[in-house]
Amino acid sequence: MGQPVASRGRTATPTLGKAMLNKYARAFFTRVLTPFAAFLIRRGVSPDTVTLLGTAGVIAGALVFYPRGELFWGTIVITLFVFSDLVDGNMARQLGRSSRWGAFLDSTLDRVADGAIFGGFALWYAGGGNDIVLCAVSIFCLTSGQVVSYTKARGESIGLPVAVNGLVERAERLVISLVAAGLSGMHAFGVPGIQYLLPVALWIVAVGSLVTLIQRVVTVRRESAEADAAAASESTTQNTGTAS
Repeated sequence: MGQPVASRGRTATPTLGKAMLNKYARAFFTRVLTPFAAFLIRRGVSPDTVTLLGTAGVIAGALVFYPRGELFWGTIVITLFVFSDLVDGNMARQLGRSSRWGAFLDSTLDRVADGAIFGGFALWYAGGGNDIVLCAVSIFCLTSGQVVSYTKARGESIGLPVAVNGLVERAERLVISLVAAGLSGMHAFGVPGIQYLLPVALWIVAVGSLVTLIQRVVTVRRESAEADAAAASESTTQNTGTAS
């Protein structure tokens, strides 16, 4: 679900694995997983295959466990597959590969994984969770997350820098939601009151995503106005020079 920038030729966008593991933990697990990555390479497994399997694991964890209310185990499964972020990146570095296709695949599957996670929450609250408001909030988190990513990609595609990160980006959305889901799932083991963490987290993500979306739209509007003004000024200067 995410190879590193240098290896995959993509912009610096935090992946789920990078979000959930700090730099010291990543360094440790990178050393631990390097032999395993080398083993996969020797067996002819590609980084893209690991990316696909990692995404499939996240989807399974989200859509098999979450709709049944098994929040703890669903989060455990998802977290285990987070390590594919480190394995496929390690493989790409060892192979010395930089691929536009890999960057595209990585970003696309990130969106799929996000949709599965928040879709799993929505299915739970639409069913056994019996809370239509939280179902709607989960759907909003899913949709707004996709649109937040789209605004940056679309702005960059028309030549704008979109020089703003925003209050709640993908890394924050996922860490807040998954940590809250895992802890909320411990209610099934007798931990009292902890089941309310996920609803609170979803509201935080929903509000944060809305703020981030507004920040990016405002930034793109400002940058596009500046770019249009600069282009008009350049055109005027060129026409004046021609007339002279």
